[in-house]
Amino acid sequence: MHRRIITPGALAATVLLLAIPASAAPHSPGAPGIGDPYYPDYGNGGYDVSHYDLRLKYQPSTDELEGTATLVARATQDLSSFNLDFLLDVGEVRVNGVKASFRTSGEQELEITPKTPLSEGAPVTVVVRYRGVPSSKQAHGFTSWHRTPDGGVAANEPEAAAWWFPGNDHPLDKATYDVSVLVPDGTQAISNGTLQSTSSRLGWTRWNWRSDKPQATYLATLAVGKFDVTTGTTEGGIPVLNAYSKDLGAHAGAARASLERTGEIADWLAGYFGPYPYNALGGYVPNTNTGYALETQTRPFYSPRQFAGGSNVSVVVHELAHQWYGDAVSLKRWKDIWINEGFARYAQWLWSEHEGEGTAQELADYVYASHPADDPFWTVKPGDPGPENQFDIAVYDRGALAVQALRSKIGDEAFFTILKGWPAKYAHGNASVADFQRYAEEVSGMPLAALFDTWLLQPSKPGVPAARAAAVAKGTKGAKGVSQPRSWKRIAATNGVHGHGEHGHGEHGHGEHGHGVGRR
Repeated sequence: MHRRIITPGALAATVLLLAIPASAAPHSPGAPGIGDPYYPDYGNGGYDVSHYDLRLKYQPSTDELEGTATLVARATQDLSSFNLDFLLDVGEVRVNGVKASFRTSGEQELEITPKTPLSEGAPVTVVVRYRGVPSSKQAHGFTSWHRTPDGGVAANEPEAAAWWFPGNDHPLDKATYDVSVLVPDGTQAISNGTLQSTSSRLGWTRWNWRSDKPQATYLATLAVGKFDVTTGTTEGGIPVLNAYSKDLGAHAGAARASLERTGEIADWLAGYFGPYPYNALGGYVPNTNTGYALETQTRPFYSPRQFAGGSNVSVVVHELAHQWYGDAVSLKRWKDIWINEGFARYAQWLWSEHEGEGTAQELADYVYASHPADDPFWTVKPGDPGPENQFDIAVYDRGALAVQALRSKIGDEAFFTILKGWPAKYAHGNASVADFQRYAEEVSGMPLAALFDTWLLQPSKPGVPAARAAAVAKGTKGAKGVSQPRSWKRIAATNGVHGHGEHGHGEHGHGEHGHGVGRR
């Protein structure tokens, strides 16, 4: 009896002691940005999404989209509230089945306050019901939704998701996807991954797509319109699905002549980069007036403008190379863009060599020689270009030149080991330029800090000693001393896609890749 009297008091004291640290660290709001210095309000803190289930209905004639998005996530801190990046009009939010309060703020923030705070490590299910007209929404002065004569397209870099689904819009938070879209009969809905099924009822057709490997939000895509769809398989057995807008006009033949080589190119790239990382492949060409392509995962987006001068296989090589460099291994911060663009451009150089139209060495010599020391080209640092120059042509061409300099320094055996080993080491994750340097040093057994600094991080043209060390010493003779490789005009046509004006520099004025029509 005596012990019974004492025990409750002791228990109360213990509870009081336990309560003190808890009250010292209460639940707090998740950060409105993930911490990327280039884009401080992109992404969010406090949680990690593992899966998006998007159930949508889209009316092409009015550009009206309604949807229910279910996010499967986990809290990474004690959360009193958290944000999603989103622009459409929200009708209801539920967190773990219970209605939550919400409000909008900033350019693209949807602030959600669950009825019960979330504890670190706890599983979280968020359901958002919404509707709106994506083409009517702008953030940061632009739109990432492309209206087409027969529908609409979501494709842009570094952002497109907020125009059609709520999410954690930064490559650091990759997730799997189920995308189910209801559209009028006779209209197709194209997305990433594999087409699971279609079904029609009462004048509407539902298209169900699945992406079963982690995918960054900007690599998720949706295209609704009237398409001709072709299917096939690669030699390696990967299913290929390509889609062409029915109103491509004079560009239709060149687009097909390019994209229908997708399977061949993917098999060829696998010889350099290792096994293709996904279970689906393809591309699509909607009738947009944009001037860029984008490596949307498993199914790249191409603008008709890319095929205005005839077939453009080189751009297909570029976007498919990204499936390994940029998609399977995504950047940690947007300053790490060189790993995406330098290697995708270098894949085009390897393709040039494969086609007998100029070796990677000859292309490197030509790039070095074509830009005198006072050319602004050399002021852009591919290893940290800044948001205003993130898609500058120098990130692509000087970036590929840096790849060739690395190859010359460490030799072909180590270099090609790295090309295959990197996508395997960081498969379906994220990595930085610093991570790449460390990995290259491990594989080659050489210190590479000076080389990376010279070719990626100095705002000036590497001098004669560095050029000779990188075996581009021919460039010291000037551009007249180096002949233009035969492939250069085709690669330069891609430069129009991935370079000055690629995203309509004059149209939206956010750097070279004019935010407004897309940045890639």
